[in-house]
Amino acid sequence: MGRGTLTPKFCQYNYENKHMAQTIALVDDDRNILTGISIALEREGFKVQTYIDGESALIGLTRNPPDLAVLDIKMPRMDGEDLLKKLRKKMSIPIIFLTSKDEEVDELLGLKLGADDFVKKSGGFSTKVLIERIRVQLRKKNNTIDETKNIISHGKLKLDPSQLECEWNGKPLPDKLTTTEFLIVRELAKRPGVIKERGHLMDIAYKENTEIEDRTIDSHVKRIRKKFKKVDEKFSAIETRYGSGYRWNVS
Repeated sequence: MGRGTLTPKFCQYNYENKHMAQTIALVDDDRNILTGISIALEREGFKVQTYIDGESALIGLTRNPPDLAVLDIKMPRMDGEDLLKKLRKKMSIPIIFLTSKDEEVDELLGLKLGADDFVKKSGGFSTKVLIERIRVQLRKKNNTIDETKNIISHGKLKLDPSQLECEWNGKPLPDKLTTTEFLIVRELAKRPGVIKERGHLMDIAYKENTEIEDRTIDSHVKRIRKKFKKVDEKFSAIETRYGSGYRWNVS
């Protein structure tokens, strides 16, 4: 292992689970937090990879992609924001941000950057809450793959739920959609022309997280549009219905 990297820890397989243990990557420059979360995750049957800075994490996660990553925002050698942006160009795994109340980057900005969820470290940080958020994201990822094996096609859009792949006009998006973004696009595209209220899209994207505000959907839609516009500057398939929500444009 290179400098700045903690040796990845691997727990024993949880035989109560019929599936292979899933791997969680933790990136935080606070070794106490890394140790505490790692122990808690291992007790729950997860494998754990730990890194104490963004640069070593980028190398390690690229070589050995985990099932989910938990990132601190403020770190040496590459902060969580830059790491998130670089990871999003390489993989579409769920990513949870650890945020502090006194940090300039709040949870909304974290979601705008492409994180799937956030957990606050300040005000009584709970590893139990973090683990439950991790489980929610993993279930959402697995459900997206298991719910349907069918390719969704509508006009220029093509979605492959089994691989979380998205194409527009025959071209794959340069920046892959996150799991949350994929769920939103799929929900809109399932019934073109039908308005989907923000609350409904929230239920689809964050079924078990009641702390997320409706306007968070706006941030996700903004990022989705930017990703589509990288392959089509005139992309306008997602139509905003002010006061209501969004719909997939049938034109």
